[in-house]
Amino acid sequence: MRGLARLVTGVLLGVAIAAASPAGAQDKVKMGLFIASSAMPYFIAKERGYFAAENLDVEGIPIANHPLIVQALVKGDIDTASNLISLEGANINVLRPGTANYFSINCQNTTWRLEAFMVSAKNTTIKTLKDLKGQRIMCAPGPGNLFVAKGVLKKIGLEDGRDYTMQEQQMSNHIGAMQSGQFEVAYSLEPVVSMLEHRGIARRIESGVIATHLLGRPDACAVLAGGVMSDRFVKERPVVAERLARAWAKALKDGNEDPTARDLLNKHMNVAAEIAQTVPLSRYFMVRDLTPQQIADFQKLTDLAVEGGVVKSKIDVRTFLKRF
Repeated sequence: MRGLARLVTGVLLGVAIAAASPAGAQDKVKMGLFIASSAMPYFIAKERGYFAAENLDVEGIPIANHPLIVQALVKGDIDTASNLISLEGANINVLRPGTANYFSINCQNTTWRLEAFMVSAKNTTIKTLKDLKGQRIMCAPGPGNLFVAKGVLKKIGLEDGRDYTMQEQQMSNHIGAMQSGQFEVAYSLEPVVSMLEHRGIARRIESGVIATHLLGRPDACAVLAGGVMSDRFVKERPVVAERLARAWAKALKDGNEDPTARDLLNKHMNVAAEIAQTVPLSRYFMVRDLTPQQIADFQKLTDLAVEGGVVKSKIDVRTFLKRF
């Protein structure tokens, strides 16, 4: 009888250890991806085994735009997202607190360039943003991208509807739309910006426009996207969330410091190998590593979005920043 008791105790102990240990079976996690260079950390962590080292099977699910990412988080179709645009994250957190907890953020400015206004290479008259008066402009998709693109032009005196028109298009359409002449001007994102230049389809008018024109400093931390986890995921699977964050931190470090990580742009985003090493990237930060100034920059951009009606009411960004 004592032998049987010891056996049962041993089995239960073994089960408990297996459940608590990272050495057990892989935990499945669903991560939404908006395919732009800001999604690079996912591909780094996947390809370099950082997820696997934490016994995670992270499924990347491409999603065409940020409102659909928000919808998937609300419905529980995904647990996390690699690069949800910050203003749409802020807005859903006003409406449904805890929907999108940012555990990493991407800074972009004139040094860490992600966004740019582009013009057809055939056009020889448009030199500056002020020259966009009278133009029909294509924009990266989603309310957040539309807000910042229009906001930048407003800062230099151009009003939507009066001085130009703007239409959102999926990122997969940008190259074809510029090449065919459907649009002559675009507000676009990397790596598409570099691909347009490399193929001789378009030239850059100005990069880092959010930091320069909306935040007022070329070196400001324009937080336009970042990694998020849903409140449900963090509360119901806290150990898995911790392990995901550990893997993610390694991927961010590689993205910031290891040039060979850029090879994944060629593999996963159709960037020509010869320009993969020169495509500008945003700077990746775990939330725990943000400076007070970077958080203040994030707050300023969010406050501007409240004034613009993209975020429904004022919110303290610190309420949805998650430190691991």
